[in-house]
Amino acid sequence: MKTLGLIGGTGWVSTIEYYRLINAGINARLGGLNAALLILYSLNYGDVDKANQTNDSETVFALILDAARKLQKSGVDGLMLCANTTHMFAERISELVPLPLIHIGEATAQAIKKQGIFKVALLGTKFTMEMDFYRNKLVEAGLQMMVPEKDEREFIHSKIMDELLKDVFQPETKNGFLQIINSLIASGAEAIVLGCTEIPLLIHQGDVSVPVFNTLEIHANAAIDFALGE
Repeated sequence: MKTLGLIGGTGWVSTIEYYRLINAGINARLGGLNAALLILYSLNYGDVDKANQTNDSETVFALILDAARKLQKSGVDGLMLCANTTHMFAERISELVPLPLIHIGEATAQAIKKQGIFKVALLGTKFTMEMDFYRNKLVEAGLQMMVPEKDEREFIHSKIMDELLKDVFQPETKNGFLQIINSLIASGAEAIVLGCTEIPLLIHQGDVSVPVFNTLEIHANAAIDFALGE
């Protein structure tokens, strides 16, 4: 089994779910008392947020690069960025740290294509919804992508930052997300991509009338495949 190097803490709430899903998935495939070989480097999201407040993306990149290099020195076989948004740095990390990087966007695009879906709506932080680093992975796979309106993007982003990253899940916030999702479905979305690893802790398949793609679960399964050489 290969050893996974996880860069988490972005935020810690979803990193816990990564740890649970990867270990449970390894055990489901191997049985007995088998679990994952992994090393977790958990960032202080307060440092990330402080840099984001001044649009200092280079400081955020430096934090992630430092974590990746420390994991490399520890002997891991592959890297995971345990957040959709941090994948804005995925290509730069891969250039500087010569380890396989299990990309959440690529894994998600493959999962969508397997279901024969063409038009999807993406929810996530404003960075994920508005920048090209995630959009391009879906478009390159032949998918058409929608995002919420600007005021809706602001609502989603603020709730992620002010509530979900703090392990706060309010019924009224869930209702707000579902209103946005239903509007996207009415506008032609065939599926919803939960492109922030905290959102699947709030919104579930049973809440939505079209397929929901849980990027955290998809990413965890891709990690299990990598670890087991499948």
